[in-house]
Amino acid sequence: MLAVLCTLLVLRAPVAADVQALNCSQLKDVFTALGLSPVSSFPAEETSGADLQVCAAQRSCCDSEMEQVFRNRSSRDFQKLMDDTSEEMRNTFMSAHQRLDDFFLELLESTERSLNEMFLRTYGKPYLQNAEVFQNLFSELRRYYTDGGVHLEEMLSEFWSRLLERMFQLLNSQYLLTEDYLECVGKLTEKLKPFGDVPKKMKTQVTRAFVSARAFVQGLAVGRDVASRVSEVGMSAVCVSGFTRMLYCSQCSALSSLKPCSEYCLHLMKTCLADQADLEPEWSRYTDAMLLVTERLEGPFNIESVMEPIDVKISEAIMNMQENSMQISYQVFQGCGQPNPSGMSRSSRSVPNTFIFSPDSPEDLTHLTHSHTHLEDLPTVTTGSRLQHLVTDIKEKLMRFRKFWSSLPESICQEEHVATVENENCWNGLEQGRFDPEVQNDVWILQEKNSSDSSRPDAVVRQQIMALRMMSNKLKNAYHGTDLHFQDSISDEESSGSGSGSGVTESESFRTDPTHPTHPTHTPVQEQENRDKTSSASSVRPEVLLLFFSALAVR
Repeated sequence: MLAVLCTLLVLRAPVAADVQALNCSQLKDVFTALGLSPVSSFPAEETSGADLQVCAAQRSCCDSEMEQVFRNRSSRDFQKLMDDTSEEMRNTFMSAHQRLDDFFLELLESTERSLNEMFLRTYGKPYLQNAEVFQNLFSELRRYYTDGGVHLEEMLSEFWSRLLERMFQLLNSQYLLTEDYLECVGKLTEKLKPFGDVPKKMKTQVTRAFVSARAFVQGLAVGRDVASRVSEVGMSAVCVSGFTRMLYCSQCSALSSLKPCSEYCLHLMKTCLADQADLEPEWSRYTDAMLLVTERLEGPFNIESVMEPIDVKISEAIMNMQENSMQISYQVFQGCGQPNPSGMSRSSRSVPNTFIFSPDSPEDLTHLTHSHTHLEDLPTVTTGSRLQHLVTDIKEKLMRFRKFWSSLPESICQEEHVATVENENCWNGLEQGRFDPEVQNDVWILQEKNSSDSSRPDAVVRQQIMALRMMSNKLKNAYHGTDLHFQDSISDEESSGSGSGSGVTESESFRTDPTHPTHPTHTPVQEQENRDKTSSASSVRPEVLLLFFSALAVR
């Protein structure tokens, strides 16, 4: 009997030696080093931990007051991690939106200034007396870009009608032309085609360019706002407890040198960032749609290449009408009737009778010739343009952030101060050792799964999913040159592919190869652009215009 008792004592001796009291003396220094809120007192020795809810253990250096400090700090730590992890993406969207928005507004301003300078030099007083027609054109383009609510195609048709009225008035100043008569003249614009094919081409190109540019800038604003709002979504109370246990409960076990195991961190973050992960499918579709529209911004008829030579295109249209002025006037008289004479001959009127260009010097002729050469060289001029550089940079960033929300747990757990790459010598939520969720079945996981709110995404996240869905739809339509605000008013001609619409229905408008989401199938719009690209490069021949201008000068 005595031998058995001695044996038991020998066996129990090592166990007693292994169970050492926790060294709680360093906890005060830990609080100071971490900048934690002070507590009334620090336990001088370990306690049972019976009053703890998160860092519960049989032996602990913490009390409930210290645990609450850890919980409060954990909420702030999570928000800072979200801010830090999403900062680059948020700044990228903010910066890209600002740069592109500034560029488009500056482009409109510089284009209007260029047209004003060219027309003032080319046409002089007749232009000054009719400048509001052109000013209204740019005002409406600017209003569409900034506010929407402008039907581009109708606005452009109205511009050409007003221009026809003004030019017809100048060409036929010997007649008394009433407002009703001029209104009749304007209505004949589409039938007479006094400006050649310039209005039709310009309508198609300007509409596509502006719809794409405006939708893309709006898309950047939506991406910016979604990233900011979702990054501010906080953790649930259950996840705050889990985050506290991962980051701070090791302090209560006097294991302050241990960092959380990487698998432990990933398991926790994937569970607690489930709401943010719900954003991933719609975010991916949104970035794919944004990347698709970049093709329009990089293509031959992007807003920069369309707007820069617009003064030359309008001048070409004016020249076309002047060449055919007698025939056009005859057709107008046939359609609107013969107007009454004004009682004054052309020569006696103080206002010049047309927009005729009369070069005062060889420099004037050279100036306009160089402008027309600019249009001929358009495809090479746009290569390496400022817009292309901006879009290329934005496109690279969009591809990089396409999987941001699904990779968020990995991004957070890769932070050196959050977790360690080790999975052995680390904190697993209970003690030092490997994290095994099946064996440990951590309490916070069960609480999260049993939570009544766990099946519903956060309200903010649901709102942002809807915002992304609506923007993706708008971007898909913008790729085909359609502004959803005016989609119902697209004409039959346009919907067949000859106008700004593509004739592609919403269900068909965004068919892509799932393995290559940014490469769409060919559409009628692309085929039309290829034809336009071929014709626009040769639409103005400087040598022909030189002969025409010389003939006018001789007159």
